[in-house]
Amino acid sequence: MNYRHIYHAGNFADVFKHVILARIIAYLKRKEAAFRVIDTHAGIGLYDLGSEEAQKTGEWRGGIGRLLDASPKGGGATLLEDYLATVRALNPEGGIRLYPGSPLLARHLLRRQDRLTAVELHPQDAQSLKELFAGDHQVRVIELDGWLALGAQLPPKEKRGLVLVDPPFEEEGEFARMVDGLKKAHRRWPGGIYAFWYPIKDRAAVERFRQSLREAGIAKTLDASLSIRAASPEARLDGSGMVIVNPPFVLHEELSEILPVLARLLREDEGATWSLDRLTTEAA
Repeated sequence: MNYRHIYHAGNFADVFKHVILARIIAYLKRKEAAFRVIDTHAGIGLYDLGSEEAQKTGEWRGGIGRLLDASPKGGGATLLEDYLATVRALNPEGGIRLYPGSPLLARHLLRRQDRLTAVELHPQDAQSLKELFAGDHQVRVIELDGWLALGAQLPPKEKRGLVLVDPPFEEEGEFARMVDGLKKAHRRWPGGIYAFWYPIKDRAAVERFRQSLREAGIAKTLDASLSIRAASPEARLDGSGMVIVNPPFVLHEELSEILPVLARLLREDEGATWSLDRLTTEAA
């Protein structure tokens, strides 16, 4: 449990992940019925980009900093507005100092009838999360291994919603753990939407992961990815991906508009790419 997201908060991978999270929540809000968001690796929820840790890497400057400076308009950029409005709301005086983690972003987008379950294993981070949401009856914070939450917290009583899985990838075998976790969760709640984030460092490992998902027997699996540079010769975070099971029917079309915008605005070189791939269809 040595990972600290503050070093990476607001970077291009966060932007990619959080834009997709916002679009899925926007879809869930189309129906009046309540839904639940379950965040299995929630972190602390709010990040100070002026902190020593964030300033040390400065990764946010190439992510949310660059996106806000660009002020994209029209086309796919309009689909970014729910996400960007949340960031601006945390920084009413302009600029960017505070950045929402996934649980705070989700909470900002919920309606009165919706609920959030935020799961975090690290004791200090779980305490920070509890303090952030103290007194909020729509949020439940649980100090627990996120992988165990895929069994213990499913299905939610609302029977509608999203499970976001965003592990730190500081241990070996995370890709295999993701496939196994998805299988277990899907058996318990086959109608839920699942969004599993992953890093693109080892391209061969990513392709093995995607192939494992094709063979998992789970229908309706969409894979989205964004890389900001050409493949690096060393192990480096060149991009990130998101596997979505039971994706909203509008999501493929929306991401086909959003991802080119993000690739253009966040790229570091001409090797920046994006992709959308239906790993499995209605009948896996």
